Amino acid sequence: MPQTAAPPPEGPQPPPSCPTPSVTIAFSGPDNVGKTKQIGILARRIGPAACATGRLDDYDPRWNAIKTAGMGAWWFGHGTIEEVAEVLTCSYLERSRRGVTAPVRLVDRGIPMLEASLAATAAVRERLTAEQAADRARILLDPFTADLRAAEAVEHGIVLLHDEEPAIGTSRSLSHERHVTPTYADYQRHLHLQMHRMTGEGRWAKTIVIGERRVMAVQDEIRRHLHPLTPLVPPGALAGVRVVALGGMSESGKSTAGEYLRTRHGYGRLKIGYLIEDAAHRAGIADPYEIPSVVRAELLVDGLDRYCAAHHFLDQVTIESLHDQDATSELRRMLGGQLNIIYLDTSPELRAERGTAGPNDVAARDMVKARRGAAQIASFAHEVVDNNGSRLHLERRLDGIALAHRRPPRKPTTVPVNALGLPVHLESYLYALLDRTTVQQPPVIDLLAVTGSGARGKYQHGWSDLDVFIVAGQDSVPALRRALAELEAELGGVKLGLTVLTEDECRTGAVTSRLLHVLALIGSGALAPLWCRPGLALPVPDAATDVAAAVESGVQAAVEIRRQLLKGATDLRALFKITALLAKVMLRFEGTECASDNDALAVFLDRDPAVEAALGLEAREDRDKAVELATIVLGHWLATLALPTSRA
Repeated sequence: MPQTAAPPPEGPQPPPSCPTPSVTIAFSGPDNVGKTKQIGILARRIGPAACATGRLDDYDPRWNAIKTAGMGAWWFGHGTIEEVAEVLTCSYLERSRRGVTAPVRLVDRGIPMLEASLAATAAVRERLTAEQAADRARILLDPFTADLRAAEAVEHGIVLLHDEEPAIGTSRSLSHERHVTPTYADYQRHLHLQMHRMTGEGRWAKTIVIGERRVMAVQDEIRRHLHPLTPLVPPGALAGVRVVALGGMSESGKSTAGEYLRTRHGYGRLKIGYLIEDAAHRAGIADPYEIPSVVRAELLVDGLDRYCAAHHFLDQVTIESLHDQDATSELRRMLGGQLNIIYLDTSPELRAERGTAGPNDVAARDMVKARRGAAQIASFAHEVVDNNGSRLHLERRLDGIALAHRRPPRKPTTVPVNALGLPVHLESYLYALLDRTTVQQPPVIDLLAVTGSGARGKYQHGWSDLDVFIVAGQDSVPALRRALAELEAELGGVKLGLTVLTEDECRTGAVTSRLLHVLALIGSGALAPLWCRPGLALPVPDAATDVAAAVESGVQAAVEIRRQLLKGATDLRALFKITALLAKVMLRFEGTECASDNDALAVFLDRDPAVEAALGLEAREDRDKAVELATIVLGHWLATLALPTSRA
């Protein structure tokens, strides 16, 4: 029976897929610069599409006898320089000739390394200068020139250097060795000289100077360079991601800490076991807990990189729980400054009480963790948190740790009292207050700033308060109270609006939205204190946090406006100021910052063509106008809250 052809599929069809062309990426560099590790991390991340070519001595059978007799003795002694050149060259060329099925071929030591190694070897063996050694290497390689050029042409070369200065690079390379012979040290010195020479000649497509950077920072630069070359190399996903790793013995509070950082500070919360096991499965490793700790740390980072790539919106994550001392040490070496290790330190008695399966279960789990060195992680943790107190104490400590990253501290700049343009008697008051609180050692206060209209040259007698913001320790309250009492008469009837915070309250974010805005203004330089203790640095909330927190001020202002509107005799001044505050909050969400009440109301009302422009000024003096203004502004606020079915 004849077969009928299947009808063509309906609709537009995608173009036939084009196979990704294969690419050979060759990593070169002096000893101990991290070539092998970078290749391993990259190969694991690419997966089956990548193939590492392995060790150079796998490509010539003569290496077996050489290694049996002693590699160093042959290289620098009984093997002739011509023999060394011939064995090395044949190994390089054979590796280049062997085909691989994977589209990405990762090579440890590219073709230019052959010339650099031979030149350094000749310099040591024949006591040559760097220039003479370079010439000698070219002569030794001359019979293979055509084949070497062809092999180098198919490589995309990356060279890793310890430092921009060969001498510093040599020192760093040798610092990783347990035992260094004079011959090896001399070889490394010449190798660095040759590689820097060849870098200057443009022998590699990309030069990466490692410096003090951590492993994954270098990996990120490698991937950023290679991703445009082939999409099979994914861009790094960990750059800019803050990683908080939680450690501690059983029932020490790691899960509680991780969950709080997730819900309060927006961290992604991940389990180390899941990340390792997922990466191990992808790499074909049956049991990741039977492999060396260093490789297990690499698996953890690989799993973390994959997760962050799939959740690109995350810029901070927690991982729990750290149990292995060696793996944690390697993790710190790989991630560097973007890793923050927090060790929860809790007494055995309290941990035994917390165990839901009883104290024996806690003790049994502790034994396993102790064998892996979990307790020793505290010795190199960035933060050791005492978790023997209340949950409130733990959360405030975590707030301080989380906000130290989000709100980097900054030293405020100060201005003199007479820069504010205040009335003479208020200037005199502030000078006297500073004299009583800052001259003695130690000073009573840490910082003093005037806020509100007095800080902006907008002070109006009879209308404005003198708003003062002070940072001081709780033990300073008695001395500060005495100073305020002694100077009260100098205010001349002006109301003092005083706010005092401790440095710890600023650091942990235990402040209202209004005070958060004050800290943001001080940090940005928009508000300059009159005095600041030398060395004091206050956290600076970012603009987004400041705007988001303003909702709290808006809620409070809306409630207070209604309270004023329902009074039998409305307080004109209070109603006007709280109305202006609500207008400022709504403008802040639109990216407009108005410090002055009048300015904020003018900008706000200008957007409503149905309102007379003079209403904002008239409301300062006329109670009915103030009520009208408050009703309009409150109506705009409520409109942002109304649902489609709401009666509002």
